[in-house]
Amino acid sequence: MSKIIMITGGQRSGKSEEAERLALNLSERPVYLATAQVLDEEMRYRVTLHQQRRGPQWTNIEEPLHLSRHDLNGRVVLIDCLTLWLTNMFFEETYDGDVERVLQAAKEEFDRLAEQDATLIVVTNEIGLGGTSENALQRRFTDLQGWMNQYVAKQADEVVLMVSGIPLKVKS
Repeated sequence: MSKIIMITGGQRSGKSEEAERLALNLSERPVYLATAQVLDEEMRYRVTLHQQRRGPQWTNIEEPLHLSRHDLNGRVVLIDCLTLWLTNMFFEETYDGDVERVLQAAKEEFDRLAEQDATLIVVTNEIGLGGTSENALQRRFTDLQGWMNQYVAKQADEVVLMVSGIPLKVKS
């Protein structure tokens, strides 16, 4: 059974930096499980910034969909991030943006991942803190993200909310 630490917050709140610091405190050789897909130059730039921050002690795995297919037993694993992973699933033609099907599949995949004997540090976004979007697609994804965040938070041993670079313990 894994230990789950969830780090959530808004864009540029310091989530990834806090997760990296924590992972390095827990392991000399942590795993960075990257869910991002580089689809444009802005994303390439963001990925490059993250890579430059990390040193050679990290084992990097790029996995946009099937997180549990990697053997992570005995490792400290930083999953960055749940939001991009859900985005990948949401737009996967298998699910075709069906929120209920994506949510069910995401829960099942997360459960398979959490069956491994690993410490999972899960970075995610609180995208529902702002106003309600006028865009129906965005509203559906915000709902999906919120429900998945609740699911992971209930299983988590710890939940940290990042606010302006400051970690606030929500659950411990």
